[in-house]
Amino acid sequence: MNIRSLTRGDGVVIGAAVLLLIASFLDIYSIDGAPDSAEIPSLWGSGSVVLGVVLAGVIGAALVVVNRAMPQPKKVAGLDLGQFGIAFTVFAAWCALGNIFDPAGAFDNDGGLDNIGAGIGLILALVATLVMAAAAVATPLLPALKGTLIPAARPAAPQPYGGQPQGGYGYPGAQQQPYGGQPGPAFGGQPQPGQPQPGQPQAPQQAQAQPAGDFSPFWFAVPVPRPLFAEDGSPTPIAELAPGTWYLAVEQRGANLVAQTQDGRRGVLQDTSGIQRG
Repeated sequence: MNIRSLTRGDGVVIGAAVLLLIASFLDIYSIDGAPDSAEIPSLWGSGSVVLGVVLAGVIGAALVVVNRAMPQPKKVAGLDLGQFGIAFTVFAAWCALGNIFDPAGAFDNDGGLDNIGAGIGLILALVATLVMAAAAVATPLLPALKGTLIPAARPAAPQPYGGQPQGGYGYPGAQQQPYGGQPGPAFGGQPQPGQPQPGQPQAPQQAQAQPAGDFSPFWFAVPVPRPLFAEDGSPTPIAELAPGTWYLAVEQRGANLVAQTQDGRRGVLQDTSGIQRG
């Protein structure tokens, strides 16, 4: 699991789940004119509220977050865990709304407790489940919610191929060049092969892209989560490259890169736009 792949929307879902847990220990309903010493049960005193609101909301939030943090989505009956999680959160919000209109359940139907209203716990549970469901549904749709939740570390200077970049796995700094751009000076201030020496005129129409035969492995990071496909051309992703993590490019195939993850898996990165070299 890679927590750096969590988005801002996932952070909203986690916060709403925490608020729901807090609300579950508060009053489920309020009684007008009741003395302060009256004991009013919490949300845990109603089985329908616990199952339909509290547990459904917490389970839904957990499925959404776990599915996002996994390198490859897990599927059940053709649906990934994130879709099941969204369904759970929407169901929890629907049940919370229903309990707002009937907080006392069977008591109110007897006509003896007409002055019963929704308690603070039930109101907070409704707010939490509505926010949770909205964030779970909107995260794949809104760019503002798809941003990375945990900022990536910025190493001072990554090492060349043969060792992990300094500072551990992290998103490279702004001084590094995007893939396909003009390479900068090598370590020690010496020009890289193919660059003109000081005082030497630059050849016109210098090639911008590195020839495939002269490819050298390099470290890179992606700006947004991107799928890594199998080398055999299968359309099913084998992993997801997450921002804030160094990956090793071991081969170039046209416009695509063959990348290697930290656990040794290799696959084809088809979208190389905006990647940062180490």
